[in-house]
Amino acid sequence: MKIIRSPQAMTAWSENLRRQGVTIGFVPTMGALHDGHRELIRAARLRCDALVVSIFVNPTQFGPQEDLAKYPRPISRDRALCRKEGVDVCFEPTAEAMYPNGFQTMVTLPTIARRWEGEIRPHHFSGVATVVTKLCGIVRPQVALFGQKDFQQSVLVRQLVKDLNLSIEVVVHPTVREADGLAMSSRNVYLSQEDRKRAVTLYKSLRAGAEVIRRGVTDGKAVQSAMAYVLKKEPAMTIDYLAVCDPSTLEPLCDVTSRVVLLGAVRIGSVRLIDNLLVALPRRSFK
Repeated sequence: MKIIRSPQAMTAWSENLRRQGVTIGFVPTMGALHDGHRELIRAARLRCDALVVSIFVNPTQFGPQEDLAKYPRPISRDRALCRKEGVDVCFEPTAEAMYPNGFQTMVTLPTIARRWEGEIRPHHFSGVATVVTKLCGIVRPQVALFGQKDFQQSVLVRQLVKDLNLSIEVVVHPTVREADGLAMSSRNVYLSQEDRKRAVTLYKSLRAGAEVIRRGVTDGKAVQSAMAYVLKKEPAMTIDYLAVCDPSTLEPLCDVTSRVVLLGAVRIGSVRLIDNLLVALPRRSFK
């Protein structure tokens, strides 16, 4: 496995392969890789001839009071996972290489980014959109994989690629979960043993919302209430938001008429967790 740190060297490597007709796959990460990333990498490996994984803790998507400084950076372990999974290149740029002196341009998506995570973390999605645009311009893949766990991010990236004509196939891979249902996340390592047991309540709340939809409840507020009821039984958890949304626009829905996404974000102490479920309204049978 090759380790590349220079953006210019990364582009040169990719362009050389593209001229030979090689299909390049790309999995952008911030490191601290876990089995969720492993599944992304394996799914990408099936879709391409050569695979690049980026490991870059992007400073522009962290707010002033967020956990940039303490974000886990186990680079040796990350490289070992990538090597074992057959990754061809680990792209590991520095912040100075990505944002050199004089850097001014930021990418914004005001409609998609204004709600949910965007409201709680106002700097986040501009940083995500900017770094994804830069990374895709540097790596130049034909296909890029993202995880469904960060659902709003995946919607943003699809819109970004469409609007900027990036000629990249965006594949969103289903959320990978622990045995009890907790969505895998690099931030799960921050949870105490007791909080780890509580954390699965977020997933249980989303399942409760999905269940009432499957029973025929179509009122968005009623679905939201069903999710909140589960979470409020766990006093250690603080709700940032629970939402019933259109999966394409992320606009909240008053009535569930077809496929919806249930979004949730909670805090347990200093740890913030997000999760989601896609749910389809059952078809009515007519006799």
